[in-house]
Amino acid sequence: MDTRFFRNAIGKFATGISVVSTEYNGEVMGMTVNAFMSVSLNPRLIAISIDEKARMYDKLKETGKFGISILKDSQKDLSMIFAKQMDKDREVQFVELDGNPVLEDSIVTLSCYVKETAKAGDHMIFIAEVTDIEMKDGEPVLYYGGQYRNLQ
Repeated sequence: MDTRFFRNAIGKFATGISVVSTEYNGEVMGMTVNAFMSVSLNPRLIAISIDEKARMYDKLKETGKFGISILKDSQKDLSMIFAKQMDKDREVQFVELDGNPVLEDSIVTLSCYVKETAKAGDHMIFIAEVTDIEMKDGEPVLYYGGQYRNLQ
Protein backbone atom coordinates (compact mmCIF):
# COMPACT_ATOMS: atom_id res chain seq x y z
CA MET A 1 0.00 0.00 0.00
CA ASP A 2 1.22 3.52 -0.65
CA THR A 3 1.58 6.32 1.86
CA ARG A 4 -1.45 8.29 0.58
CA PHE A 5 -3.74 5.23 0.91
CA PHE A 6 -2.53 4.63 4.48
CA ARG A 7 -2.99 8.30 5.37
CA ASN A 8 -6.52 8.36 3.92
CA ALA A 9 -7.46 5.23 5.87
CA ILE A 10 -6.14 6.64 9.17
CA GLY A 11 -8.01 9.87 8.38
CA LYS A 12 -11.27 7.95 8.80
CA PHE A 13 -10.67 8.05 12.57
CA ALA A 14 -12.29 11.26 13.84
CA THR A 15 -10.06 13.17 16.23
CA GLY A 16 -10.18 16.30 18.28
CA ILE A 17 -7.69 19.02 17.50
CA SER A 18 -5.10 20.18 19.98
CA VAL A 19 -2.17 22.55 19.93
CA VAL A 20 1.04 21.56 21.69
CA SER A 21 3.01 24.57 22.91
CA THR A 22 6.28 25.15 24.69
CA GLU A 23 8.62 27.99 25.52
CA TYR A 24 12.12 27.66 24.13
CA ASN A 25 14.79 30.35 24.69
CA GLY A 26 12.08 32.89 25.53
CA GLU A 27 9.97 32.14 22.43
CA VAL A 28 6.55 30.53 22.75
CA MET A 29 5.89 28.15 19.87
CA GLY A 30 3.10 25.77 19.02
CA MET A 31 2.00 23.13 16.56
CA THR A 32 -1.31 21.48 15.76
CA VAL A 33 -1.54 17.79 16.60
CA ASN A 34 -4.29 15.22 16.44
CA ALA A 35 -2.02 12.43 17.70
CA PHE A 36 -2.93 12.99 21.35
CA MET A 37 -4.34 10.48 23.80
CA SER A 38 -4.85 9.66 27.44
CA VAL A 39 -2.52 6.91 28.67
CA SER A 40 -3.11 6.44 32.40
CA LEU A 41 -5.26 7.77 35.24
CA ASN A 42 -2.77 6.94 37.98
CA PRO A 43 -0.39 8.53 37.38
CA ARG A 44 -2.12 11.03 35.07
CA LEU A 45 -0.32 10.46 31.77
CA ILE A 46 -0.98 11.55 28.21
CA ALA A 47 0.91 10.90 24.97
CA ILE A 48 1.57 12.96 21.87
CA SER A 49 3.33 11.91 18.69
CA ILE A 50 5.57 14.40 16.86
CA ASP A 51 7.17 14.02 13.42
CA GLU A 52 10.97 14.16 13.50
CA LYS A 53 10.84 16.86 10.78
CA ALA A 54 8.68 19.16 12.91
CA ARG A 55 10.26 22.41 14.09
CA MET A 56 9.33 21.57 17.70
CA TYR A 57 10.72 18.02 17.69
CA ASP A 58 14.16 18.78 19.16
CA LYS A 59 12.84 21.64 21.27
CA LEU A 60 10.33 19.39 23.07
CA LYS A 61 13.06 16.86 23.72
CA GLU A 62 15.21 19.61 25.20
CA THR A 63 12.60 21.47 27.29
CA GLY A 64 10.90 18.30 28.58
CA LYS A 65 7.63 20.15 29.09
CA PHE A 66 4.69 21.46 27.11
CA GLY A 67 1.12 22.67 27.24
CA ILE A 68 -1.82 21.10 25.44
CA SER A 69 -4.82 23.15 24.32
CA ILE A 70 -7.84 21.16 23.14
CA LEU A 71 -9.55 23.51 20.71
CA LYS A 72 -13.20 24.47 20.58
CA ASP A 73 -15.16 24.95 17.37
CA SER A 74 -14.54 28.71 17.31
CA GLN A 75 -10.75 28.10 17.35
CA LYS A 76 -10.46 26.31 13.98
CA ASP A 77 -8.38 29.23 12.70
CA LEU A 78 -5.81 28.63 15.47
CA SER A 79 -5.53 25.01 14.38
CA MET A 80 -4.90 26.16 10.82
CA ILE A 81 -2.32 28.75 11.91
CA PHE A 82 -0.32 26.22 13.95
CA ALA A 83 -0.63 23.60 11.17
CA LYS A 84 0.83 26.15 8.73
CA GLN A 85 -2.38 25.95 6.63
CA MET A 86 -3.05 29.66 7.14
CA ASP A 87 -0.88 32.72 7.72
CA LYS A 88 -0.97 34.19 11.20
CA ASP A 89 -3.36 37.13 10.87
CA ARG A 90 -3.08 38.36 14.47
CA GLU A 91 -1.04 37.93 17.63
CA VAL A 92 -2.00 34.63 19.27
CA GLN A 93 -2.65 34.90 23.01
CA PHE A 94 -1.08 32.35 25.31
CA VAL A 95 -1.56 32.16 29.07
CA GLU A 96 0.52 30.21 31.56
CA LEU A 97 -0.65 27.02 33.24
CA ASP A 98 1.80 25.56 35.79
CA GLY A 99 4.81 26.88 33.90
CA ASN A 100 3.63 26.04 30.38
CA PRO A 101 2.05 28.21 27.67
CA VAL A 102 -1.50 27.26 26.63
CA LEU A 103 -4.05 28.91 24.36
CA GLU A 104 -6.57 31.12 26.07
CA ASP A 105 -10.26 30.02 25.90
CA SER A 106 -9.64 26.42 24.81
CA ILE A 107 -12.08 23.74 26.03
CA VAL A 108 -9.32 22.04 28.00
CA THR A 109 -5.74 23.08 28.74
CA LEU A 110 -3.15 20.78 30.28
CA SER A 111 0.30 21.40 31.69
CA CYS A 112 2.57 18.42 31.00
CA TYR A 113 6.09 17.30 31.92
CA VAL A 114 7.77 14.58 29.84
CA LYS A 115 8.34 11.28 31.68
CA GLU A 116 9.36 9.03 28.78
CA THR A 117 9.97 9.10 25.05
CA ALA A 118 9.84 6.31 22.51
CA LYS A 119 11.08 6.49 18.93
CA ALA A 120 8.40 5.12 16.60
CA GLY A 121 9.31 5.21 12.91
CA ASP A 122 9.63 8.83 11.82
CA HIS A 123 7.95 10.12 15.00
CA MET A 124 8.75 10.45 18.69
CA ILE A 125 6.08 9.57 21.22
CA PHE A 126 6.25 11.83 24.26
CA ILE A 127 4.59 10.37 27.36
CA ALA A 128 4.01 13.13 29.87
CA GLU A 129 2.54 13.60 33.32
CA VAL A 130 -0.30 16.10 33.59
CA THR A 131 0.33 18.50 36.49
CA ASP A 132 -2.58 20.91 35.99
CA ILE A 133 -5.85 21.10 34.04
CA GLU A 134 -8.40 23.80 33.26
CA MET A 135 -11.77 23.15 31.57
CA LYS A 136 -14.28 25.50 29.94
CA ASP A 137 -17.63 25.09 28.24
CA GLY A 138 -17.83 24.69 24.47
CA GLU A 139 -17.98 22.23 21.60
CA PRO A 140 -14.82 20.77 20.04
CA VAL A 141 -13.50 21.22 16.55
CA LEU A 142 -12.95 17.80 14.97
CA TYR A 143 -10.90 16.45 12.09
CA TYR A 144 -12.22 13.68 9.86
CA GLY A 145 -11.43 12.61 6.30
CA GLY A 146 -8.99 15.47 5.79
CA GLN A 147 -11.52 18.14 6.80
CA TYR A 148 -12.45 20.11 9.88
CA ARG A 149 -15.86 19.21 11.30
CA ASN A 150 -18.11 20.31 14.13
CA LEU A 151 -20.50 18.32 16.27
CA GLN A 152 -24.04 18.59 14.90
